Amino acid sequence: MSAATHARPQPRTEASVSDLVRIRRALVSVSDKAGLVEFAQALAALGVEIVSTGGTAAALQRAGVRTRPIEDLTGFPEMMDGRVKTLHPKVHGALLGVRGNPEHVAAMQAHGIEPIDLVCVNLYPFEQTVAREGVAEHEAVEQIDIGGQSMLRSAAKNFESVAVVTSPQQYGAVLEQLAANGGATTLALRRELAAAVFAHTAAYDAAIAAFMAR
Repeated sequence: MSAATHARPQPRTEASVSDLVRIRRALVSVSDKAGLVEFAQALAALGVEIVSTGGTAAALQRAGVRTRPIEDLTGFPEMMDGRVKTLHPKVHGALLGVRGNPEHVAAMQAHGIEPIDLVCVNLYPFEQTVAREGVAEHEAVEQIDIGGQSMLRSAAKNFESVAVVTSPQQYGAVLEQLAANGGATTLALRRELAAAVFAHTAAYDAAIAAFMAR
């Protein structure tokens, strides 16, 4: 292989990055529903379209929060007992597409991929499940989150354009910033939230690895 094959991409400078990103569409899918309704209501009041899945969508609809079902976005129903619902190009393309890259933008337009500017996901409660006495292996395995992890990592990788929320404890800071910036987040906050994602998913995977090694 040539040396060029191993060349690392050069980081972009701060000057090339748009600091404020307006939140127009959010994907919300949470296991921990503490503060969910209030957070979604605040987003909706700012004109944010809320896309949601399964139990989260049902909880929001019961509270009168208008939501767009994930199957409407992807064109596919949730399937396999919910194991497959967000693992789709119209989700991950919407998260990973670099907004300032003409080729990415053209691909999104060509394939009908609508940008997602904020992801609010907390993972299946694996650690709480395996902490229960006598939990069966199949119960633990079902609490290994795949789609949630994938969305968090996709959004965090593209933190220049996407804000990613992993915990109800972050709701207040995010809403405060949206209120202060006309519905937009700053690059500093998006980077901070992305760092929290990778710390969170690393700990989550470590817990799974420890359980599987028993």
